Amino acid sequence: MHHASEPDSPAPSEPLDPAARLAAVLGALVPWPEDGSRPGGPVAVDATDRLLLDEAAPQLATAGPGDVVVIGDRFGALTLGAVTLGAPDVRSCADTVTAEAALDRNMADADLRDVVRGDRPTVEIAVRDRVDEHLLGGARLVLLQLPSSLAELTEIAEAIARHAADDVVVLAGGRVKHMTRAMNDVLAASFTEVRATLARQKSRVLVATGVRPEARDAAPAFPARAVLRDRELLAAATPAAGPPPDGVTVVAHGGVFAGTTLDLGTRFLLTTADKWPGSDRVHDAVDLGSGSGLLATVLALRYPEARVVGTDRSAAAVASTRATAEASGVDGRVVALRGDAGEDLEPASVDLILLNPPFHDRTAVRTDAAHRMFRAAGRALRQGGELWCVFNTALHYRDALTRAAGPTVHIAQNPKFTVTRSRRR
Repeated sequence: MHHASEPDSPAPSEPLDPAARLAAVLGALVPWPEDGSRPGGPVAVDATDRLLLDEAAPQLATAGPGDVVVIGDRFGALTLGAVTLGAPDVRSCADTVTAEAALDRNMADADLRDVVRGDRPTVEIAVRDRVDEHLLGGARLVLLQLPSSLAELTEIAEAIARHAADDVVVLAGGRVKHMTRAMNDVLAASFTEVRATLARQKSRVLVATGVRPEARDAAPAFPARAVLRDRELLAAATPAAGPPPDGVTVVAHGGVFAGTTLDLGTRFLLTTADKWPGSDRVHDAVDLGSGSGLLATVLALRYPEARVVGTDRSAAAVASTRATAEASGVDGRVVALRGDAGEDLEPASVDLILLNPPFHDRTAVRTDAAHRMFRAAGRALRQGGELWCVFNTALHYRDALTRAAGPTVHIAQNPKFTVTRSRRR
């Protein structure tokens, strides 16, 4: 996606001072799809965004074409802030479809575009969904909101070292309470110097420079692969009239939840597979919030005649879902879609949905996405279709599932997780 900002109309009253324009831009952003007014809701600009932009300001003022890359921007603060402070163009990686939509929404404001552009005739923002050579080729400054996962940080750091310019400077910011020494070590594996700035408003920036020569040609650690042979997994993946598979190969990028392992919630959901609908009732099935695509592949193996969709808001998850299905030879029947909380599913089109909903958004504990998924599942199910959901018992989702998807019954519970079945009337 490209955004080229050109004058909509003369704006002689716009402040020309970059700091004043930056304050105006950051003050105008909204945490789309919300407007920022909900108590405890997301904020469009946090202290880490501001600290990163302040640290980068001298380099942004002299940046040339193709110099600046942003990774992990949530609502556009880093991307639009970098252009406001002088970058003629920015390549921005939005892994989630929600982050991409938020940037698109904020860029749709004509007045805001004028302030971002200032007195320049045009600026350009290119939005990509992969951390690869197209995003990072020749980059000399990378602004990064630190991910919570060390695996994701490893994949990002390796890609920067492989594709960016020799003199690239990486500014990686995060909240102090979520930062660990291990993050320094991950960056140090690809860069010769890693230092930390002073903390401000409980945020800090790690500065990485000096690409290690050996990192240029090193084999990437991600996507990772593993063959799983867990008893619960193989039993769930066995079709009614056929032998069990020898194993299921999982392929996962660094940012995918649980990576190539079988997480405890999914494992517990798989133990209920003997109670899932029979193959004669399942023609269309969905792995909602597919992550690595393990459940999508299980569905395709268990129901050989069914069409299967794996959908996730993350581009890394969608790529992982495709690769996992391919590794098990079911890629011809698994379609991987990138969408927000299942909103891309057709109404009344699905017989069976499996769901292990997230309860974290980066480092924040939030259940918003789970409730959106419940509503999307309710819309997507055909009459008599079933939603099988596993969740942390303490979240007490049963009533919400009943409202969104239909009558919900308790199927199984262990000390941590609950599995329910909702049936569409």
